[in-house]
Amino acid sequence: MAQSLFLLTLSILPFLTVAIHNSTTGGCAIIRPPRDGGIRYRGLTQEQIRSVQILPVDYEIEYICRGNRIIVGPKVRKCLPNGTWTDMTLRSKCLLLCPRVWTSLENGQVVVWPSGPPVEGTILQYSCLTGFILVGRNSTQCNKLGKWDSPKPVCEYDRHYSGKKKLYIGALFPMSGGWPGGQACLPSAQMALDLVNNRTDILPDYELELIHYDSMCDPGEATKLLYDLLYTEPIKIVLMPGCSSVSTLVAEAARMWNLIVLSYGSSSPALSNRQRFPTFFRTHPSATLHNPTRVQLFQKWKWTKIATIQQTTEVFTSTLDDLEQRVKEAGIEISVRQSFLTDPAVAVKNLKRQDARIIVGLFYETEARKVFCEVFKEKLYGKKYVWFLIGWYADNWFKIKDPSINCTVENMTEAVEGHVTTEIVMLNPETVRGASNLTSQEFLAQLMSRLGGKNPEETGGFQEAPLAYDAVWALALALNKTVGPLKAKGRRLEDFNYNHRDITAEIYRALNTSSFEGVSGHVVFDAQGSRMAWTLIEQLQGGSYKKIGYYDSTKGNLSWYGNDKWIGPGPPADQTMVIEEFRFLSQKLFISVSVFAGLGILLGIMCLSFNIYNSNVRYIQNSQPYLNNMTAVGCMMALAAVFPLGIDGQHVHRAQFPVVCQFRLWLLGLGFSLAYGSMFTKIWWVHTVFTKKDEKKEKRKQHLEPWKLYATVGVLLAIDILSLMIWQIVDPLHITVEKFTKEAPKGDQDVLIQPLLEHCSSEKMNTWLGVVYGYKGLLLLLGIFLAYETKSVSTEKINDHRAVGMAIYNVAVLCMITAPVTMILSSQQDASFAFASLAIVFSVYITLVVLFIPKMRRLITRGEWQSEQQDTMKTGSSTNNNDEEKSRQLERENRELQKIIQEKEERVSELRTQLAERQALRSRRRPSTHNQNHSTPPPPASQNDPKSFLPPPGYPIPSSENHSLPPSFSNSSNLYQPDSKISRNHCHTSRLQLLYK
Repeated sequence: MAQSLFLLTLSILPFLTVAIHNSTTGGCAIIRPPRDGGIRYRGLTQEQIRSVQILPVDYEIEYICRGNRIIVGPKVRKCLPNGTWTDMTLRSKCLLLCPRVWTSLENGQVVVWPSGPPVEGTILQYSCLTGFILVGRNSTQCNKLGKWDSPKPVCEYDRHYSGKKKLYIGALFPMSGGWPGGQACLPSAQMALDLVNNRTDILPDYELELIHYDSMCDPGEATKLLYDLLYTEPIKIVLMPGCSSVSTLVAEAARMWNLIVLSYGSSSPALSNRQRFPTFFRTHPSATLHNPTRVQLFQKWKWTKIATIQQTTEVFTSTLDDLEQRVKEAGIEISVRQSFLTDPAVAVKNLKRQDARIIVGLFYETEARKVFCEVFKEKLYGKKYVWFLIGWYADNWFKIKDPSINCTVENMTEAVEGHVTTEIVMLNPETVRGASNLTSQEFLAQLMSRLGGKNPEETGGFQEAPLAYDAVWALALALNKTVGPLKAKGRRLEDFNYNHRDITAEIYRALNTSSFEGVSGHVVFDAQGSRMAWTLIEQLQGGSYKKIGYYDSTKGNLSWYGNDKWIGPGPPADQTMVIEEFRFLSQKLFISVSVFAGLGILLGIMCLSFNIYNSNVRYIQNSQPYLNNMTAVGCMMALAAVFPLGIDGQHVHRAQFPVVCQFRLWLLGLGFSLAYGSMFTKIWWVHTVFTKKDEKKEKRKQHLEPWKLYATVGVLLAIDILSLMIWQIVDPLHITVEKFTKEAPKGDQDVLIQPLLEHCSSEKMNTWLGVVYGYKGLLLLLGIFLAYETKSVSTEKINDHRAVGMAIYNVAVLCMITAPVTMILSSQQDASFAFASLAIVFSVYITLVVLFIPKMRRLITRGEWQSEQQDTMKTGSSTNNNDEEKSRQLERENRELQKIIQEKEERVSELRTQLAERQALRSRRRPSTHNQNHSTPPPPASQNDPKSFLPPPGYPIPSSENHSLPPSFSNSSNLYQPDSKISRNHCHTSRLQLLYK
């Protein structure tokens, strides 16, 4: 007894320790692995596993099995906060797996108990379909060795069975999800099966039965359901998926089981690929059938720019790829591409930001509500926008309450108004009884009855229901067509299994040649297995869809009703209309400046005529008239440049505009060279001759050779001509158009004005302007310097050089201001023209006035019209008394002489005073003499007698007064000669008259 108690204590001691430890630290004790298996500890090494006894809360362990065994029971356990592992009531075992082939029975059914993988203890129950007999045991069990305890039974055909044999169709109907088309398509397929099974002329020995699941339009769910369809009895002779994404998965896998796939609701263009999907057919046309219709509508409404927004699924991606290729061939641009997975908010905002107008939307119905809720928020609807949607949505899809959006029905109705749908014609518009002996309207009536009064607009797949109905009929007619060929080969439809390729080939051949009238129209398949049909064009008007046309893509025929309705005056523009508008020069400004330029040219002609007419006048001759003539001609050429400067596209054709540009350049260039070059030559010659002091006198004596002046002007003119010719040949001027920021006019917000301005330019315009401005700028600066240096120089050879200097100042200042300002204002045509032209006009006016008006005034007021020869004969010398420079020189000499005369008069007064004092002293010393001569007074000293200026006897005789005068004074007059009688008044009168004679 004591030993037993001791052993019991030892056995529970570790658990007590663990419990105490768990209560203090929190965690779970390491548990033992199952038999023939082990435990994978995540994140731990072998050394850590050996040393650790307690694992933390939320730690997970995973069971693994050895060899071919699989885990039965929980595969993963997790440590809970209470110190225990999850699912400890369920035992995990590593058991051998029995062959799965026993779990399926051809032409029979197998029930697996318990459900799950076939492992030790699994029991299978077998049964055969109607018309077949079970051969073998009806049950078997998997033993510990991984083998079934009895052979697999078989179901043999009962030749004595007289009833119909069943052919099974495996179908996937999406009752929910992105496109809940099974809600209406499943009832219509069952209607077709009932009619087919009741017909005696179609498959009389067979009965079609539909085994269907809800795929939820989800490829992941469809994968699981496809496995169940293939690996559970009975064998299916055909598969019928719905959504494109599900059909893609099923059609690609079906080839491995030699199964024909017939879809009723798949529109993905990717499915039109016989290499990838060799056994695929569909009564729903490809989504690419919408694209020719869309392109036709784009061209009808003259749209060349569209945008797209798509849900990122294969069907829409393939459709968009096909649309992109078609619009490119039609010369239409897809300017904006947006896509989204679940939330379209960002994509819709991008459409708004990038000014999308014509928008093609590719998405399922549930996503369409999300898109248009965002469209309402972004105001991406109205008279400026057109949306193109897929027409398979329910008619009231935008009114269905959706918890995933926060927009009201009114918001959605406002946002979707006016959109256009392209829809495959899914219901025969004609009253024709087809293979089912029902018209399209009778079919709709029966479908409505089967739906139990549900609102068709709220039933998913109601529009595709005729396609599902005709899909069953296409399959039944094709199977009926294979009965004879198979019988000839010793085969039967009920013999079909997943290895019978010949039966599959016969079914494929029959479907490929199908052609019958169905409730959806004429049913025929193309080489890719896709249905060919017409396209219906509808527009949402006032909350309901209105038919506005049909399009037959096979013939390219558009049937148009002409009842399309728009929110605005008509179809909107595909983008904001940009109207190109050229900016032209103000005509009032051009005329005003042209008048001033014309008057300036008249003034130049007057000045030129005056100068030529009076060229023999000495005063004009001394101003170098030929240079002045060049100046006048240059000024007139510069004024003439104002006219082409103001000519733009408003006056001449675009092709003639480069000629106008060349006129501007040549007139301005040559005018500047003639006008400024002649003035520069004058001032340069004056500076060269009169600013060198050592050679000043010699230079003044030199005769001015006019040809040197003309040669200088010729050199400046030749430089300009050469540079302009090189510019014109190497890089001729052409038109460039400057674009400005778009402007929105008042009233219409859907139009923008694109201002344009024409310029004269060349490829290397800046380089040429830099060379010209640099050369001219240096010339202007040098001219200013020379004018400043010669401002005090006087010369008879060029008597108007001071006026020339003033003109140079004027031209230089205006040019240096105008050149950079006009470059800055080049984008403002009025300001640029006004500044440049007025600068030309002002500089020319000032130049002409300064150079010629003083000459005119002098000749008119003084009457000095005689020539140089006449003036010489009149005066007897070549001295021109009217010369201003000589007059000023004589005035200076006169002032100097007046100062000398005043000094001499003061000296004479002093001498007279001394003489009087000496005479008085002499008289006191000689009284006797005075008495003797008392009766005869002594004669006074005459002021005119030079002897009176002599000193008394005994004083030295002073030298002649002429010696104290400057040489100029003594040489110029004889005021103090001994025999002259001069007085103060006489000096002031006679001498001044001589100076100013």
